[in-house]
Amino acid sequence: MKALFLEHVPFEKPGAILTWMKKRGFDFEEWKIFERNALPPDSKDFDLLVVMGGPMNIYEYEKYPWLKEEKKFIEKSIKKEKKVLGICLGAQLIADVFGSKIYRNRYREIGWFDVTLTPEGRHSPLLKGFPQRFTAFHWHGDTFELPHGSIHLAKSEACYNQAFTCRNQVVALQFHLETTPELMENLIKYSSEDLDPPDLYVQTPEEMRKSAKFEELNKLLDLFLTNFLFPEGGEGR
Repeated sequence: MKALFLEHVPFEKPGAILTWMKKRGFDFEEWKIFERNALPPDSKDFDLLVVMGGPMNIYEYEKYPWLKEEKKFIEKSIKKEKKVLGICLGAQLIADVFGSKIYRNRYREIGWFDVTLTPEGRHSPLLKGFPQRFTAFHWHGDTFELPHGSIHLAKSEACYNQAFTCRNQVVALQFHLETTPELMENLIKYSSEDLDPPDLYVQTPEEMRKSAKFEELNKLLDLFLTNFLFPEGGEGR
């Protein structure tokens, strides 16, 4: 299996996803849009598309002209029946491709906060083995409406729409399971303006470091990726 990562900024990397893939002998390619200012060619061969996060808004076309092409690339990948995973900005891009509204959430949600599975999420094979409530890492101010026909998987106190899936082929996660200590420190360093002014669901860097649960978080990532990519069991289990 080959994975293709779309990366928007140098400080939001695949993190623990790559660790998981390397252990299982995956082929993967990190396509750095911020360096190329272009999307991969349509002929690019891959089985899984992972759309990473980033500080930009999905409609900042003048500043990031490649956003329109990225949405087309995501849409084509879905139509080709590739597995598609979107994280944070990636989740919002997927929702937009499906025609859903992306808008400013009531709260910024930055730091370590609990996520609760919906009734549909508790019965989803994608989240088999997950606790009903778990702590995840967050860094976002926008949110999305659920696409028509999608399944709502998870919510939090600050943000009701935390995750959805379409036909178990496409998954959008507003929260981060891939975060490592390095990735968290990168966000604190390069996105510090998001932390001001303080808010109800915005932790300080010190609070983030104190609340961090990387080991538990990455175990959930391992479980999710196995459920998502090997639904029938076998390899990866």
